[in-house]
Formats: sequence, structure tokens, C-alpha cells
Amino acid sequence: MSPIFDFFLDPYRDRSLLFIVLEAIAFVFGIASVIYAKREHIWVYPTGLIATLITMYIFLKDELLGDMMLNLYYSLMSVYGWWNWSRKKGETSLVRISRTNTREKWIGLLLFALTLGVTYGVYKLFGTEIGYTNYIDIFTSGVFFTAMWYMANKKLENWTLWILADIITVPLYAYRGWGMLSLQYLIFTILAIQGYFAWKKLLNKSLQTSLK
Repeated sequence: MSPIFDFFLDPYRDRSLLFIVLEAIAFVFGIASVIYAKREHIWVYPTGLIATLITMYIFLKDELLGDMMLNLYYSLMSVYGWWNWSRKKGETSLVRISRTNTREKWIGLLLFALTLGVTYGVYKLFGTEIGYTNYIDIFTSGVFFTAMWYMANKKLENWTLWILADIITVPLYAYRGWGMLSLQYLIFTILAIQGYFAWKKLLNKSLQTSLK
């Protein structure tokens, strides 16, 4: 068998069928969620919620606390985002694609810093030995947390943060032997780049319309 197939299949040889099936379901719904996000479709949240709840359970069982905390936040933020994107005045959505202002940039920076502290504290609370990959977890958790908040408020910059953290996560999960998740985040990276340009196009179109 080729090294590529070995890379993806070896970590699952001793894994229970239940966890393989759960990871596959999370994989499919995770990809669907990003596709819906790119299209600015509210189904980003129900599909994402399924993926994050399953992934949270998997990471909890594997004692990857930073990743577990990240997916717990995703789940909570999905509920908020679902509500926020649903708000309308008549047929017009109250939350539209826009860029972050100075205040929102500072809020994002604060969220990032708080996430670093909380995630580090969780590792310490559970007595988990913190290696260099865990510090990468802590950093990407901060980036992902902020990206999720920006997405819930339809800020264009959410895609920039997704791209950054996804690129870091691909080799990290590959190193840990999570072949399917590594592939998922590679696909996420591609979709996030597409999402950035799709939202930027929609934003420019909206600005041109408002100027008429």
C-alpha cells in the first residue's frame, strides 16, 4: 500500500468503528458548514453544530483539551450565530457582511487573549502535560475563537483568521496522526480562501448599491 494510504489508514487500524463513523460524519458536516458559510447561507450553523458536537466528544475522549474547548465554543457560538443571522426586519436581514471597525478589532484582540488564558488554564486544571503542540493548540484556539465571533457577526475578516489557523492546523493534525481531520482542514483552507473572495465580492456589490 502507498505511503499516502498508510498515513490516512494506519491511525484507524486500532480505532473503534464507532469513532471512525463519528469522525466521518463530523468530516462531512464540517465541510458542508464551510460551504454554506461561503454562500452566506444560514445552514452554516445547524450543519456546523452537528460537526462540532461530535468533534468535541472525540477530542474529550482523546484528552485533547484545547481542541475540545475550541469545539465547545464553536457549538455555543453556532447557536448565537444562528440566532443573529436569523434576525430580520421584514424581508431584510439585520446582519450584513461588513468589515470590522476599530472597536471590533480591539474586541477580537481581547477575545484572542482571553482564549489563550482560558485554554492554558484548562490544560493546567486537568493536569495535562503541555508540549509544544499544545502551545500551538492554544494559539490556534485563540485565532479560531475570534474568527467564529467575527463570522457570527458577518465580518469579512473572519475568513482571514480561518485561513491562518487552518494552515497551521493541517500539519499539526497530520503530525498527530489525524489523517481525516488533517485533510478536512486542508479543504477548509481552500474553502476559506474562496469564502473570503465570495464575501468580498458581495460586500463590494452592497457598497456600490448603497452609493446609487
